[in-house]
Amino acid sequence: MDNQQLPSTVVTDHYDAEQIQVLEGLEAVRKRPGMYIGSTGERGLHHLVYEIVDNSIDETLAGYCTHIEIDILPGNIIRVTDNGRGIPTGINTKYNQPAVTMVFTMLHAGGKFGGSGYKVSGGLHGVGASVVNALSEWLEVEVHDGERIVTQRFEKGDIVTDLIEKGPCTDTGTIVTFKPDPAIFTDTTEYDYDTLLTRLREQAFLNAGVRITLTDRRDEHEPRQDLLYFEGGIRSYVDFIIQTAKRESTLPEVVYLSTAEGDSTAEIAFSYTTGYDTRIISFANNIHTVDGGTHESAFKTALTRVINAYARNFKFLKDNDNNLKGDDIQEGIAAVISVKLTDAQFESQTKSKLGNTSMGTLVNRLVGEKLMVYLEENPAVAKIIVNKAIAASNAREAAQKARDTARKSAGTRAKMPDKLDDCISNNPEETEIFIVEGDSAGGSAVKGRDAKTQAILPLWGKMLNVEKARIDKVYSNEKLLPVVIALGTGIGEDFDISKLRYGKVFIMADADVDGAHIRTLLLTFFFRYMPQLIEEGHIYLAMPPLYKIFKGKKHLYAYSDAERDMCQQQLGADAKIQRYKGLGEMDGIQLWETTMDPTVRLCQRVTLADAEKADEVFSMLMGDEVEPRREFIEKNAKYVQNLDV
Repeated sequence: MDNQQLPSTVVTDHYDAEQIQVLEGLEAVRKRPGMYIGSTGERGLHHLVYEIVDNSIDETLAGYCTHIEIDILPGNIIRVTDNGRGIPTGINTKYNQPAVTMVFTMLHAGGKFGGSGYKVSGGLHGVGASVVNALSEWLEVEVHDGERIVTQRFEKGDIVTDLIEKGPCTDTGTIVTFKPDPAIFTDTTEYDYDTLLTRLREQAFLNAGVRITLTDRRDEHEPRQDLLYFEGGIRSYVDFIIQTAKRESTLPEVVYLSTAEGDSTAEIAFSYTTGYDTRIISFANNIHTVDGGTHESAFKTALTRVINAYARNFKFLKDNDNNLKGDDIQEGIAAVISVKLTDAQFESQTKSKLGNTSMGTLVNRLVGEKLMVYLEENPAVAKIIVNKAIAASNAREAAQKARDTARKSAGTRAKMPDKLDDCISNNPEETEIFIVEGDSAGGSAVKGRDAKTQAILPLWGKMLNVEKARIDKVYSNEKLLPVVIALGTGIGEDFDISKLRYGKVFIMADADVDGAHIRTLLLTFFFRYMPQLIEEGHIYLAMPPLYKIFKGKKHLYAYSDAERDMCQQQLGADAKIQRYKGLGEMDGIQLWETTMDPTVRLCQRVTLADAEKADEVFSMLMGDEVEPRREFIEKNAKYVQNLDV
């Protein structure tokens, strides 16, 4: 069903105050908020919004909510509005309190702990609503129950007003408005629109047919709004993943499989691209299980089993051929797995990994039965998938041979690259290597360096775009293999940072568009095959000056047009200006005193704060446009100028 919730999630039983149950109190939330929302930083701040929205999504799953509106108001106040049934406002007889009050003041109070209000849920509901309330400076809830409108206000989790009836109504739904408490979120209370948009887009994909509107009203002159609505559900999600990565699908259509058993459902959509990276994203009850779980593992295992069975049945693999490995079959795949179940068991409070074995069984059976039928009915699609996997297998074997060769060379000075001018010291705590664009610049760098601690490796040959190449091509590339051997760590699965021969790795390229291109290609290489170098702060971008301004024996260097003008004013209007078109125009002394001397040089340390987001950015940037690459460098590098760099 593309444009509505799966039938097993629809609720037919009555949802009223008696369905609200309580498990425990709320005392510890403000004292230890990280236990409930992961952190009190930017991630936890946005998590508050997700918890309230998840409750509205659960109303969608139950068959009632069709539109959810999220507004970011001035002051970073959040308002979430849905047209679901509205949180019950009647008195719960067991606790003698209005149900809506319980939901916002009692941890684990909600309709999802054994009552019949919901069959499946992603939001914590009682847990989430009460935690959001506890961590907000204030929160107001407004419920429309089809007959009347009632409101209640809380401050830091405490009740400020009883339920107040505002008047009659004919519609149903819930409006939750809250302001995060700056005493809790001391780093920031500023909401990032794009962060919210990414999460809400996920929810729209996972719940085909629901409309989600995100509006930023903080700037009344330039409000921003996105309407998220996808009838294709997770099939549309797969298309989106491929488009965002700037890839092309190799299949004529997205493969879609689904099943329902009791109150559990499973949906899988996937396609293959012209690239080599694997993107498998899994969800349980609309929660992104970033660490996978039984549903994701079952998909990978069953996919491998089915593809191998098909390949043998139809003679793509000969009797003496080895089976295709899971990595071969997953190369280039873009897949979304979405499961829904009544009693989801997550391995942490943040729900990063699903643990239900029954869901693994269900997914395994779904793929095992329905995918084989699909392949037999669509032999052209099956041929594309199997041939791509076989090509990946062949490339893996070639890479293994190349890897074995590289292992013999890595870490041994006797077999270092011919053009490497190594340093004298063997101590990585004081050594650094400059990967330099061109032999001319490399020669200048060798003349200007500190030979004790600075090594120089000029690049030559064609630069490989690793975004579009398998690992065997990396090992055979004349420009990248010397880098691999010189650093000594190996790459990919063989990477060992303890073998890193240089504490700092500088990329030194011309300050022009071509130089930006080369820097980004090298950064992509490090990100794909040596990400730990970036994560632990070993990668730097050298920043050569653009101008030399000189008059008599005095000279200054400028790194921008503005600095050039300032330097010219300082030395006088008759000062001469030399524009450096490339590193090769500098002699050794100039290169040392501007770009290599640790006491004065200006450089950038490359950081990647969010690996998953960076992965998407790298995929997107490695197209044909150069300008986005420059923007990446400016955004993802920190400018550093001190004696310790």
